[in-house]
Amino acid sequence: MDQVLTLAAGDVGDLESPVLVVALEGWFDMAGAATRAVDELFAVEQRVIVGEIDPDPFYDFTVERPHIEVVDGALRQIRWARNEFSLWRAAGAGRDVVLLLGVEPHLAWPTYCDAVLEVVERLGCQVVVTVGSGAEAVPHSRTPMVTGSSSNVDLARRLGLSSPSYQGVTGLVGVLHPRLEAAGVASVSLRVGVPHYLANTSHPIAVDALQRHLAHVLGIADPVDLGSEIAQARAAHDDIVANDPQLAMYVAMLEREYDRRAEAMIPTADDLGAEFEAFLAGLDDTDPDPAGDDPDPDAD
Repeated sequence: MDQVLTLAAGDVGDLESPVLVVALEGWFDMAGAATRAVDELFAVEQRVIVGEIDPDPFYDFTVERPHIEVVDGALRQIRWARNEFSLWRAAGAGRDVVLLLGVEPHLAWPTYCDAVLEVVERLGCQVVVTVGSGAEAVPHSRTPMVTGSSSNVDLARRLGLSSPSYQGVTGLVGVLHPRLEAAGVASVSLRVGVPHYLANTSHPIAVDALQRHLAHVLGIADPVDLGSEIAQARAAHDDIVANDPQLAMYVAMLEREYDRRAEAMIPTADDLGAEFEAFLAGLDDTDPDPAGDDPDPDAD
């Protein structure tokens, strides 16, 4: 593990109720909504890098190509795909958050997961939260719902989450969750839908939805208001739909279905935050089986 993971665990001191939040570019990051949500929610000036996974064993560099950059007009350097662990601390936050921001690897997924588990163990992370976005049959004209799942029975019950039920091809996140479960680490998968008919455009409304749920669940300050950017994107998306009569009919159908289902989704972000706090308090007071008593191998 020392060959692929660098971690300065001894330099950060004791952590307060640490939670690991994972967001990776790739399969589970449609339109970049998940990685942007995490990167912008946790201010860079309040983060310090504590570790990194070496990219060399994990990527096909003809697919994830490195970038060459000119520094000071002369010196050129290569920027490889990075998977950095950083520690976010903010006064009054009530907990420390460890972030893993990076790029989904192409190769050696079990080894990559081993590196994540090593960080979880050495930093004492109580829960791992993965954040993702995917192309779904959702209308661009509605605030997207943030849904989630957890194989931890207690955590799923408290947060009103479903048990993992997806079957089929998966990404790194789908492999990571069963590994965490086997290691006795509670985990949650949060995801937001991006309209599949506009998957190649930006969706600040999805970014905002993820940020607000994460902020409430983790008990941290609300994110910066994206209202202006959301309005601009909505106008651009409306124009695209208006110029395609068939697409406009399809979107109207999606809106009706969205409105029908809206009342039956997961609890509010405030409710999630309160129950997440209660779950973490239970971990501090006792030593329950974090994996729950009814494991499910699917995690995304």
